[in-house]
Amino acid sequence: MKTIWRIVTWMKPYVTREVLAYVTVLVINALRVLTPQIIRRMVDEGIEAANFGWLGILSLALIGLSILQGVFHFLQGYLTEWVSQHVAYDFRNALYRKLQGLSFSYHDRSQTGQLLSRATSDVDRLRFLTGRGLLGLVDAGLLFLTTAIVLLRMNAELALIALALAPLTFYLATLFSKRVRPLFRESQNKMGEVATKLQDNLVGLRIVKGFAQEPAEVVRFATVNEEVFNLNVRAAQERTFFSPFMSLIANLGAVLVLWYGGSLVIRGSITLGELVAFNSYLLQLIGPMRRMGFLTASLSQAEASGERVFEILDAESEVKESAEARPLPPVQGHVTFDHVSFRYFGSSAPVLSDISLEAKPGQVIALLGATGSGKSTIINLIPRFYDVTEGRILVDGIDIRDVTLQSLRRQIGIVLQETSLFAASIRENISFGRPGTTEEEVVHAAQSAAAHDFIMSFPDGYNTLVGERGVTLSGGQRQRIAIARALLMDPRILILDDSTSSVDAETERLIQQALDRLMAGRTSFVIAQRLSSVRNADLILLLDRGRIVAQGQHEELLRESGLYADIFYSQIERRAGADGIAVPAGGQA
Repeated sequence: MKTIWRIVTWMKPYVTREVLAYVTVLVINALRVLTPQIIRRMVDEGIEAANFGWLGILSLALIGLSILQGVFHFLQGYLTEWVSQHVAYDFRNALYRKLQGLSFSYHDRSQTGQLLSRATSDVDRLRFLTGRGLLGLVDAGLLFLTTAIVLLRMNAELALIALALAPLTFYLATLFSKRVRPLFRESQNKMGEVATKLQDNLVGLRIVKGFAQEPAEVVRFATVNEEVFNLNVRAAQERTFFSPFMSLIANLGAVLVLWYGGSLVIRGSITLGELVAFNSYLLQLIGPMRRMGFLTASLSQAEASGERVFEILDAESEVKESAEARPLPPVQGHVTFDHVSFRYFGSSAPVLSDISLEAKPGQVIALLGATGSGKSTIINLIPRFYDVTEGRILVDGIDIRDVTLQSLRRQIGIVLQETSLFAASIRENISFGRPGTTEEEVVHAAQSAAAHDFIMSFPDGYNTLVGERGVTLSGGQRQRIAIARALLMDPRILILDDSTSSVDAETERLIQQALDRLMAGRTSFVIAQRLSSVRNADLILLLDRGRIVAQGQHEELLRESGLYADIFYSQIERRAGADGIAVPAGGQA
């Protein structure tokens, strides 16, 4: 119940409307209690007494009560839905803010489908609980209590017969809730897997079709979907097992009341109208007992969903701003790695070991090495996507853990290896880091990234929509727009993660010329597989298994590092082979 209470506390900002909703519950229950009394008088004073006038008046009164109940039911529904929709709105915003604030390491461990499932279907279950679910429980409990009191006042013997089986009904409802809650939680987890599988296949649809794996993927999806189906069937079996028992108990009580109450009418102990009214109250009593099974199931579903939602809201980010964090002032771009080591969350093997380097303002630092050598990890540590395990990183002599994340990242321009564009216009994608920037600035950034010409070749120019993840553009076009997006930030520190990997030689040349001009005065960290892109760097770092094994400028490394020379000459051979030029043994071109 701790989780349920936490969900309920989210209703606190809307307490006024929620109180009004529960006032309508009181009014509606009062009208429900009054209705059988009018029916009793209609039978005893109208029908049996053959008083047509009184019968008409009471009939009009009954219609009036029904209209009044309808009005208050409308108010109740509107108020509860208003509150529950606002609670769902708050939950979704809180989840989004939390997910935006959590570090990369959290998202490395999470499935996107699970996160989407929690922000949608799980939140919707919380919406139902804070609306009709919770109010339905209060309404059912209040109706049961008030009806039981009225029954005891009317006829204690009949009331005790009617209420004798109620504890068994509530026991079955509680037992049902305990049995189905783990099923609901597991079902929600599996629904997250379904969402993940669906997302993976939609994003990778070209790969699926390209490898003719549609039938295999259909089978994989069906397997996960079948697990959800089986869990829901098991929950339905539990419901269909308990619900008939609760209905049987309620109906059994009604039969006993009619049998014993009928005998009291025959003996003249009570009037027929009293028995009819008593039976009306009994039907009102049976309603909450029958609804209890559905409501407890909803409560269990909401509790399971609440646990999944609060798992995200309670998650701690590995990258945190300290309480004393201050904004980073405008920097010159002096970046220092001071004996930095790093390992990913949950891993015992270090990715980086004792990395020390110094990048002076305006220098170009090139990072080379095989896949998995630690190049991308180094550039991910500069904007604090991850925190170092040991050592420290300084920008202009300031430890980056002592400044606010936003002020740090606003002075860093980044083009990641995996280019991500939003389903918006080209202009919106370029100006993403600086909303409200001028048209001239957007065009200048695109020209610097050699993107302007192909953008203007589209009928809508900069207003061209790029589709989800930029799917309507080629890899090279996406890469150049991403470069323009970074350049528009006019950063003092520039990070280019294999930024020319998706372009042809001519486009690479154009981009490199633009970058050579734009890197002037900026500290630039460049990852590239082609040595031609970095041979003019001020400092080249050659990494192997998380360590710097060689560093220097191109000519120096060519003389002193056998590994660097091997990489350089092997690339010459590959390029010469592609051009049909024979290369002599020993790599001499």
